[in-house]
Amino acid sequence: MSEHSKFDLLAFGAHADDVEIGMGGTMAKYSHQGYNVAICDLTKAELSSNGTVELREKEANKAQEILGVKKRVQLDLPDRGIFITPDHINKAVSIIREFRPQIVFAPYYEDRHPDHGNCATLIKEAIFSARIKNYEDELKLPAHKVDAFYYYMINGFHKPSFIVDISNEIELKVKALNAYESQFTKQPKSVETPLTNGYIESVLARESLYGKEVGVEYGEGFISDAPLLFQQLVREKK
Repeated sequence: MSEHSKFDLLAFGAHADDVEIGMGGTMAKYSHQGYNVAICDLTKAELSSNGTVELREKEANKAQEILGVKKRVQLDLPDRGIFITPDHINKAVSIIREFRPQIVFAPYYEDRHPDHGNCATLIKEAIFSARIKNYEDELKLPAHKVDAFYYYMINGFHKPSFIVDISNEIELKVKALNAYESQFTKQPKSVETPLTNGYIESVLARESLYGKEVGVEYGEGFISDAPLLFQQLVREKK
């Protein structure tokens, strides 16, 4: 990864816990290898059925610490109001130009939650605009072109373009998800949601299946819009 990038990996989520669900293991893997990784949550998840904005922020900070994520920021886009508007694009462009990442991630657009799909489209737009020299974002930062853009999966199970081995990081991923106690743990006043009914177990099952696809214990799947370049094998000279 480029030594000139301020951050090597930048993962966007619509809500705090999205990145942990989809690629928490990958974030932990590269963070502990010394890479600079960051998360940007687009909303404060103010419409969540369980918990509060303040509690969700504390849980997100705890998960960040568990995964070793260097920096986490939260924008003020409205929950259930992520749309492709100049203002929303501008805010995302500013984050990309400020963090100057090599690789950007966003949720895969085929997902039961509309915010996840809208997040994917918004970030794809922002990546394009961020590289345009004469495009002025709200912070008036210089243009930045990312090297790659990939999707991670939250609620879906789709055929990935590639899989990252997270066998050594699966415990950290589960620990980070459990940090969101308001979302994944039934409590006396909890509202029944898909997250409170064995959701973490279903995520583990998915990562186990992805792992089996490539001969490891656990894996996280990612999807690419563009073909991936295969680096040709080099035969050793005898």
